[in-house]
Amino acid sequence: MLNTQDVLNLSGKVAVVTGGASGIGLATAELLAGFGAHAVLIDINEAAGEAAAAGIRAGGGLATFRRCDVTSAADCERTAAEIAADLGGIHILFNNAGVIRRQSVTELEERDWDLVLNVSLKGVYLLSKYVIPVMERGGGGSIINTGSGWGLKGGDRAAAYCAAKAGVVNLTRAMAIDHGPAGIRVNCVSPGDTDTPLLRDEAKQLQQDEAAFLVASAGGRPLERLGTPRDIANAVLFLASDLSAWVTGSVLVVDGGGIA
Repeated sequence: MLNTQDVLNLSGKVAVVTGGASGIGLATAELLAGFGAHAVLIDINEAAGEAAAAGIRAGGGLATFRRCDVTSAADCERTAAEIAADLGGIHILFNNAGVIRRQSVTELEERDWDLVLNVSLKGVYLLSKYVIPVMERGGGGSIINTGSGWGLKGGDRAAAYCAAKAGVVNLTRAMAIDHGPAGIRVNCVSPGDTDTPLLRDEAKQLQQDEAAFLVASAGGRPLERLGTPRDIANAVLFLASDLSAWVTGSVLVVDGGGIA
């Protein structure tokens, strides 16, 4: 009979998590480390990233932090090479870093359009570009990209974010086709509103009361609550582990039924 613990055991695997200093990234790094992986937290916030990695180590997990700007090809190439050299390979990549600007097309400045697309979409491309050859040399791996419910349907005053996340969804499918023969699975987890610093920042951008905004964000969902970072991390664990060994090119929506 299938032993679930064996299937979820990530011991000996190196898991790279972008946006790992907080929110969904941090929760996922903690969970993957809890199942035995060496979590490499990537972020541009060095102080928060170092503290997050130290917290995982204090809890008995394996974790290190590396500063990397996912919009920089040089940073991504260097980081992938250093991790491979220091830790012997990369087996899991969670492309999670993202930003949002709550503006319509007419409200958006070009620099904000570029920021959202560069971090949330270009960053997936760049880090994957340099991690995939490492995975190929190691015999395969699992890549999970963070999409969004708004990558599957539209949202108000979030034009750049919707465009970026829709791009992530179809980039995931294209990557799954291209790299499946090398034993690399590529999937997308698409969260709904999740209680993270990113969501709370949206309230500020829209000049709304934070508490009221969070209540409104939870409204209308069949499960009648916001997501937690751990809710999303659980889905990433499934896609990172051998429990999903025949799953690739998929989009797993984790949103409490928000787009049901």
